[in-house]
Amino acid sequence: MKGIILSYRRGKHTQNVNQMLVELEGVDSKEKAEKMIGKKLVWKSPGDKEIKGEITAVHGGKGVLRAKFERNLPGQAVTTKVEIVE
Repeated sequence: MKGIILSYRRGKHTQNVNQMLVELEGVDSKEKAEKMIGKKLVWKSPGDKEIKGEITAVHGGKGVLRAKFERNLPGQAVTTKVEIVE
């Protein structure tokens, strides 16, 4: 299953660089998103490095998920693809 990194998790004045918002294909409701919690993600950089992460929570009611990665993702990762490995 594939997805897109939407943004960092952020507020009006703060940005949490260790948490990303991810939208997955076919996940368009809170109920479907809750089934994805705990799954592992992999983001591949343009230099073929892999950064692994995990889906931690649902963000809102439209199926967007929060993911935490082992290393903080760079800003260039926004709008790029991510894959679920488990």
